[in-house]
Amino acid sequence: MKGNEAMAEAAIRCGADGYFGYPITPQSEVLEYFMAEEPWNRTGMVVLQAESEIAAINMIYGGASTGKKVLTSSSSPGISLKQEGLSYLAGAELPCVVINVVRGGPGLGDIQPAQSDYFQSVKGGGHGDYKLFVIAPSSVQESADFVKKAFDIAFKYRIPALILSDGAIGQMMEKVELFEQEERLTDEQVIEKYGSWATTGKTADRERNIITSLDLIPERLEDHNKQLQAKYKKIEENEIMFEEIHCDDADHIIVAYGTSARICQKTVQLAREKGIKLGLMRPITLWPFPKKKIAEYGDTKKGIPTPDEVLTAFEKHFM
Repeated sequence: MKGNEAMAEAAIRCGADGYFGYPITPQSEVLEYFMAEEPWNRTGMVVLQAESEIAAINMIYGGASTGKKVLTSSSSPGISLKQEGLSYLAGAELPCVVINVVRGGPGLGDIQPAQSDYFQSVKGGGHGDYKLFVIAPSSVQESADFVKKAFDIAFKYRIPALILSDGAIGQMMEKVELFEQEERLTDEQVIEKYGSWATTGKTADRERNIITSLDLIPERLEDHNKQLQAKYKKIEENEIMFEEIHCDDADHIIVAYGTSARICQKTVQLAREKGIKLGLMRPITLWPFPKKKIAEYGDTKKGIPTPDEVLTAFEKHFM
């Protein structure tokens, strides 16, 4: 499957309730796969092409506020258009999954793969003091697996989760092992599993639930931000993921994610064939970032080069 197709199929198998998106290269296959598979016949999942990226992210806001598993996908300029909605989702503490199949910028840029959305993604994007859970696949298999992981984290912490793919991973085809179909949850099961915060209809035994990111009382807004920061700290303590390849005896360690990590893994192999002790550390979660682990390397390794620095060195010595 293509990476884009794998993410779409994984969403269906996760028991997702709804997808709202808009076509843009190089992620259009996500929406195309949904329309071809007709998940409304398989699971009852709603799939809708919105009139714009802005409309799509606000449909996500509506679906997420009812406790439903909802997701959207786009590529770089489209994600930029979704930033205000993402800020609202983070402020209202609503779980959802957003897929960004990155292309090169700035502006409309190109349709080729890039990693130029890194800072936008890990700093939250939009305005306000918030974070997204950001996870970066480097294979088609991980593209499928990380949809399930993203939904789990989103609902565990009530936070939007972003899958940061790119045009290469989205378009390449690899073998994939898919997990079994999960059932969509009823409103009652949502409340039982995740709590009664969602707007599933007021019952006589509780106060009404209000979903909003607006708070005009300064003290309450400050308390809300402190609550968010405490939640983000908890995520940083418990949800970091990374992969180490030949790091134990390495003199130098490359740090790279996504497609770049695949290329750097081959670089490590070539270097070791020439007797150079090179290793690779691949951050899988870009937020939270494995900064403590990388800091440890600073005390034990000779250097931590970037992929660009490694390329320059190889061109100088071996090409």
